[in-house]
Amino acid sequence: MQNLGIEKMDEFELELLQLISRETFYESFASMNTPDNMTRYLDEGFSIEKLTREFNNPNSVFYFARLGEELVGYLKLNFGGAQTALQDPDAVEIERIYVRRAFQGRSVGQALYDHALTLARSRQARFVWLGVWEKNDRAIRFYERNGFVSFGTHVFMLGDDAQTDMLMKRSLIY
Repeated sequence: MQNLGIEKMDEFELELLQLISRETFYESFASMNTPDNMTRYLDEGFSIEKLTREFNNPNSVFYFARLGEELVGYLKLNFGGAQTALQDPDAVEIERIYVRRAFQGRSVGQALYDHALTLARSRQARFVWLGVWEKNDRAIRFYERNGFVSFGTHVFMLGDDAQTDMLMKRSLIY
């Protein structure tokens, strides 16, 4: 995508991270979840305190995607002990790739994904993995097109609703 920049997030951008995190999560999942569960998750999962802890974890990193000056998406990667379900020292977890709805279908997600792969390879990871909600067909198709295969499941709590995430991975060894 022309003029798309991907840059590591700075600490002074935590409120911006909170804004885009809440917005993109809501856009992605509000129609399939109760308002109470969405509100609870948005308040707890994207509080400034929680995002600050995640940002300050030396084994996690955030990147913003901007089209010109406009923030259009973000990426969060986890390494080592910061990985949420599978803590493999030879792996990198793609915990979040989110794109604002107005910019979906314009290759922003693909650019963030490609950036994640570049970073994983630079760390000599054997594979990348992620969890994706079993009802998120669009994301599942995206990851399958990019070489991911399912290898298990885990439970993701959205408010008081226990949801099943598919665990998917892609080998980086050829």
